[in-house]
Amino acid sequence: MHFDLTSEQKMLQKMIREFADEVVAPGAEQRDKEKRFPIEIMKQLGELELMGLPFPEEFGGAGADTISFAIVTEELSRACASTGITYSAHISLGGAPLHLFGTKQQKEAYLTKICSGESIGAFGLTEPQAGSDAGGTKTQAVLQNGQYVINGSKCFITNASYATFLALTAVTDKTKGTKGITALLVPTDAPGFKVVDRYEKLGLHASNTTELVLEDVVVPQEAILGKEGEGFKQFLITLDGGRIGIGAMSVGIAQAAFNRALQYAKERKAFGSSLSHFQMIQQKLADMATQIELARTLVYKAAWLKDQGRKFTQEAAMAKLYASEIAMSATHQAIQIHGGYGYMKDYQVERYFRDARLLEIGEGTSEILRMVIAREISK
Repeated sequence: MHFDLTSEQKMLQKMIREFADEVVAPGAEQRDKEKRFPIEIMKQLGELELMGLPFPEEFGGAGADTISFAIVTEELSRACASTGITYSAHISLGGAPLHLFGTKQQKEAYLTKICSGESIGAFGLTEPQAGSDAGGTKTQAVLQNGQYVINGSKCFITNASYATFLALTAVTDKTKGTKGITALLVPTDAPGFKVVDRYEKLGLHASNTTELVLEDVVVPQEAILGKEGEGFKQFLITLDGGRIGIGAMSVGIAQAAFNRALQYAKERKAFGSSLSHFQMIQQKLADMATQIELARTLVYKAAWLKDQGRKFTQEAAMAKLYASEIAMSATHQAIQIHGGYGYMKDYQVERYFRDARLLEIGEGTSEILRMVIAREISK
């Protein structure tokens, strides 16, 4: 069994860690306060040829593996979780469905724009009445004269304000249940398509989270991604890969919280000694370090299985479930170690806590993931 990163992965890790520390981290607090999307950072990631990292070179990607994607997502999230989720969604929700299910013509038209960063990747799945129950999709696409007319709405959609197009799910045959759901590629500037950015969120303030409203939006029949009626199956596969990204994000945030807590514990004096000398603080730090290492290993294993072309549904669910929960635990303990200062924005650990909270919800809640895992282990 081999746990070393390859030489290419080590080089990428060194490069993205330096980029995260020198470019991403310095403005993270201000972007959070101003709710300012990290568009300039996305452009720089494009210049570094990272926006199409795991996709084929034929379409402008870098042809890298999923572990490399996890490394980049973790390091970006360690510096700024809003940047991390923007990047993760760009790859796993925006680019991955095209890569997995698109025709060559669709990839040439759309995946190339993802890889260059010309369009930030997004995916329209969640609806007001269809979150965990994504099979309850209400958005409809009716075929009329060789064109689909789409009506409906989506909510909590990441990156849509900066996407020139996105894939979304819609019911094309009401009589077939989940087998009547189809994925369609839709330009965001199409007549009748509105992207509404007005959410007030607990955390991840610099990420873009929107509503989509579609009123008689028309796309050609060729806009189908894959085949008609396969949209439900496609997004389940897409979410498996997306959970690796959320797992990596969780590890990054947890690592940031641990780093801050360890530094503070070493510097802060109480009762004539540094906090790091107190056994209770040592236990907290030891637990945090152990949990982060376990979470990272779970994420890398799921990514490795994906790269080997093997089934990874269970492992991705485990990685996302465990990593998101230890991110909440680590950020909680980081605030506790900081004491009153941890509650103040100046020390940034409260931002980690706010940002981590979404990770137990997005890409499958912890409750849904436990159902997924239970289903997989019972087969």
